[in-house]
Amino acid sequence: MMLASRPAVALGARSQPQVLRPTLVARPGLVANLRLQPVKVADPIVASETSHQVMMEAPQERKLSEFELMRLERKKQRAQEAATYKFSAIAATVLVLSIAIVATYYRFAWHFAEDGDLPVDEMVATLLLVFGGMFGMEMYARFAHKVLWHDFQPGWALHKSHHEPRTGPFELNDIYAVANAVPAMALCAYGFFTPHVIGGVCFGAGLGITLFGIAYMFFHDGLVHRRFPVGPIANLPQMKRILVAHQIHHTNKFGGVPFGMFLGPQELEAVPGGREELDRLMADLEAREAEAAAKAGSA
Repeated sequence: MMLASRPAVALGARSQPQVLRPTLVARPGLVANLRLQPVKVADPIVASETSHQVMMEAPQERKLSEFELMRLERKKQRAQEAATYKFSAIAATVLVLSIAIVATYYRFAWHFAEDGDLPVDEMVATLLLVFGGMFGMEMYARFAHKVLWHDFQPGWALHKSHHEPRTGPFELNDIYAVANAVPAMALCAYGFFTPHVIGGVCFGAGLGITLFGIAYMFFHDGLVHRRFPVGPIANLPQMKRILVAHQIHHTNKFGGVPFGMFLGPQELEAVPGGREELDRLMADLEAREAEAAAKAGSA
């Protein structure tokens, strides 16, 4: 038997290394040893619910600090104070308005039945003094607010509670509302029992003071100082102007001006620089409201 001879290799020549070329032919032994292992794939719905649950439970697990507890307690206290004052304001308004309406009806009905003629002069005098009393109270409030409540030391001792942080549903300054009700009730009572024009004048003046007091409480305590909600009337431009003007009074930037309420913007505009300051703060208020509305709309 003859063996095949290998090709001769020259001395000193290097042998070429054997190159392993990849093959596409499957190797049965290697494939048999491979096994497909199950892969744990996270369910996106379960993962989302789990992460949301963790986020919801996280704040509950964190203990509130002493400062945060104090803020929560103060927030609850303010809500109770606002509810108390709101109930008192509504009850007083309903009571006073009911008495005023009944008293007005029976006064004219009583005197009309006695004389037999329609008391036109008394009715005109009463109506004129109702509006005159309201306007006069605005002027009186401007005077009393400055001279008696700010410049007069005993008056300021009560009124300064209104310029300080309130610690309860009421403040010492509320005494002035009760004090102003005394002459109003006295005039209404005298005019109710007194016939003719004199009685009509006194009754109308007392009724005008009463209506001014109710309106003042609604605008001053509700609109300006937010002691109770006033509804959509707060969105009226003129109401916002009254609000901003009274806020300027609390800054004491123009010596306390304006001291009036309903004509406060006009009083402030008469002071040098007052109109510009009022317009600037009005623009800032409208910009903040527009920004808040945009955020609420996007949410």
